[in-house]
Amino acid sequence: MYYADDIVNELRKSEQIVIFGAGIVAYNAINCLIRKPYCLKIDYSIVSDLRINPEHIMGIPVIDFEMAKLVIKKDAAVLIAAIDKNRAPIQELLHSHGYLNTISIAFHSDLWEQLRGNYFREYCFAQKAPYRTLEEEVQKISLSADIKTDFRNVHLYAVRSHMDKKLCEDVSRYSWEIPIQAGTALTTERVCEVCDHRGDNISSKNKEYCELTALYWIWKHDMSDYVGLCHYRRHFEFNKEIIRKIIHSDIDVILTIPILNFPNVRAVYDNDHVIEDWDIMLAAIEKVAFDYRKTAESVQNGQFYYGYNMFVARREILNNYCEWLFPILAYCEERCSKKGDVYQNRYIGFLAERLLSIYFIHHKEDYKIVHARKHFIE
Repeated sequence: MYYADDIVNELRKSEQIVIFGAGIVAYNAINCLIRKPYCLKIDYSIVSDLRINPEHIMGIPVIDFEMAKLVIKKDAAVLIAAIDKNRAPIQELLHSHGYLNTISIAFHSDLWEQLRGNYFREYCFAQKAPYRTLEEEVQKISLSADIKTDFRNVHLYAVRSHMDKKLCEDVSRYSWEIPIQAGTALTTERVCEVCDHRGDNISSKNKEYCELTALYWIWKHDMSDYVGLCHYRRHFEFNKEIIRKIIHSDIDVILTIPILNFPNVRAVYDNDHVIEDWDIMLAAIEKVAFDYRKTAESVQNGQFYYGYNMFVARREILNNYCEWLFPILAYCEERCSKKGDVYQNRYIGFLAERLLSIYFIHHKEDYKIVHARKHFIE
């Protein structure tokens, strides 16, 4: 394995592998782990309540804790496949039933990202497509100490908000990031020196556009050679030496490891969001960016998309992307209904994640694209 080889080796040694959960996160995890490069056998899915879960998931029996007493050994490897906020109580529940060998592959976790990374790498090889990682690319670059590097040529912005949760983790290792406050026009609170409401901006649309109000400001105001976007809880795993090598490399675009969606991207969007918005997005592509329609169909019927609106790109590529992206989003904004639910009203941000995928997959032959790990702060 390239990522998380220690965890994968531990799973291979286990007599039994069990998934806790039978929902969409578990479905994606099982699909990943039973295929190459893992080809693991999942014995059971444990749930708390059989009444609200299927009898089988991917042919694997779904059982409760009473049934588990009869068939699951206490030293079984139990993978917690659930949304992140439920990880801790699920782990406590499993421990109370004597299952101590638990491994969290919650949706946002670093481990689940790495497991997806191995799967996506294998998928690319099977398609005879390149899979480049940032780590491998920078290892090829040898720079002497006397080569001068202007770090002002790379600006990676970390999106912040006055609504951010307090973080318990030390983030000082990301000191090279530039904090930018998104949605500044909607509050009198200031949490960053750089704010997205100055000059040409769409800051007031932050409730729908999410981190894209910061991206719009960056597009209009930052002229660095490389420009990127991350989040206060999601950071690219860079350091100054990596950034130095990026400056002196032929890398065009850096993306995160893709999110895995089974049975396909459209179906999971339908499960999680408002599917009418998806169809309006496709109509926007037909109207505004007709050349991308086949790539859009490929993404919606495929199993991967690049999440979080996180990326780093050369300045001219960021220009091209934003000139393509924001007219499509404006089309969607005019035609999609407003949502009463605060989360679902972030629909522009959700659609943009899939549009990010459509754009860069469409240009995969034009740009040198590499994949980088990110760290999620729980």
